[in-house]
Amino acid sequence: MRIVRLANFVTPRSGGLRTALRELGAGYAAAGHEPVLVIPGPHAADEATPQGRVVTLPGPLVPGVGGYRVLVDRARLARTLAALRPDRLEVSDRSTLRWTGDWARRAGVPSMMVSHESLAGLLRAVPGGALAADRLNARSAAAYDRIVCTTAWAAAEFARVGAPVTRAPLGVDLAFFRPGRHDPALRDRLAGPHEVLVVHCGRLSTEKRVDRSVRAVAAARRAGLRATLVVAGDGPLRERLTVQAARDAVPVRWLGHVAGRDRLAALLATADVVLAPGPVETFGLAALEALASGTPVVVSGQSALPEVVGAAGAVVPGDDAAVWGAALAEVADRPVADRRAAARARAERFGWPAAVAAFLAAHRAGVSEGDRVPQ
Repeated sequence: MRIVRLANFVTPRSGGLRTALRELGAGYAAAGHEPVLVIPGPHAADEATPQGRVVTLPGPLVPGVGGYRVLVDRARLARTLAALRPDRLEVSDRSTLRWTGDWARRAGVPSMMVSHESLAGLLRAVPGGALAADRLNARSAAAYDRIVCTTAWAAAEFARVGAPVTRAPLGVDLAFFRPGRHDPALRDRLAGPHEVLVVHCGRLSTEKRVDRSVRAVAAARRAGLRATLVVAGDGPLRERLTVQAARDAVPVRWLGHVAGRDRLAALLATADVVLAPGPVETFGLAALEALASGTPVVVSGQSALPEVVGAAGAVVPGDDAAVWGAALAEVADRPVADRRAAARARAERFGWPAAVAAFLAAHRAGVSEGDRVPQ
């Protein structure tokens, strides 16, 4: 199958979505298929990569979101799709590319949308947000032949509007992210020998709730835990968070964007605890990478992460800083060998081969295999 994949909001520094696109594309290619990824960029490009062919179309920057671009030229994208002649269309975008579902239907191409974020979660605090999310989710379900969600939590908002959903989890590179990357020298550079090394890994934007991580460490320190917070990531809230950390007297090491997977893997394996406080995560690849590295994760109970983390960490139900601090201290107090073994064992349930197989099964479901759809 030639699987043409569309995605917006992907940059060289973007995190989970970029990882998922790369790993799924590489898996499709290894299984004998022909993946083609179409993304926005500063200029047009067409290159062969390990994840398959990557076609870049010019797309404008979205103001105020830290370098993300979008595909807005519908006519050019439609011409590109027609020239690519896909056997399947896979769209990783909840709104701006919904029209491509109609294009696929007119062209006779089976299509599916992968839900990488939760509209219900993002609109939770907005008056009338639940109704708006239901309306938009119903439109997405009508636009595509199939909706794919990575967790039951992510699927729930579609079930609420009566839309059928296919479940397909994401995965983690278990050979790359591993406990053996623990680096004592890195630990010494980031925190003192008697400090608990706490890591938050993710974009410094509103939905990631980095403020919760700062307040959690502040609360844990007030309760007597010696802890240092390391933040790996950058974004529009950097200045505000720096002020917050200074006000709360939290020692924070701001690493910015961590270039290179080796450095990230070493950081995750060296941490004592990772915090993943975002309330709208539909899967949480960074948290899963931490587990694969042997590091337990404290997560928000408002997200899908409890499904991923299981007992290899802790779940905090709300926003109370004292509760977050207590959960952090409890996890840090577990015997090191036990908590690291439990984290790794949990991650081993989520390999990329199984994820690729699930996504390919979703592409095949209900459609005869082998013949190109007439264009």
